[in-house]
Amino acid sequence: MRLQAVRGAVQIKENTKDDIEGGTQGMMRTLLEENYIEERHIVSVQFSLTQDLTKLNPAAAFRQLGYSKTPLFCCQEPQIEASMPRVIRVLLTVYTEEGVMLRPCYLNGAEKLRPDLK
Repeated sequence: MRLQAVRGAVQIKENTKDDIEGGTQGMMRTLLEENYIEERHIVSVQFSLTQDLTKLNPAAAFRQLGYSKTPLFCCQEPQIEASMPRVIRVLLTVYTEEGVMLRPCYLNGAEKLRPDLK
């Protein structure tokens, strides 16, 4: 087994509980499904969010999917001039089999953060 990390991000339409919940859960489902990651593989999940998202902690949104044994943490992004608004980012640390290449997941406009991945 090898310890790896994979990134993801999603831009949220509006600062509402429903949008943050749906965006976080959609990003995490995609990231986990596309990389064949199960809860038992996860070491920890680190979320960050921009300062304009205040209605729900993305870790709480992810916990609603049933990840009760997974260590989760959330922090606020630094305020950087001209940065993309309403973004939730994730750093997922997992164990994988040797040779597995994890694929990042950028959704709903957050693809602009990583144009090199196209």
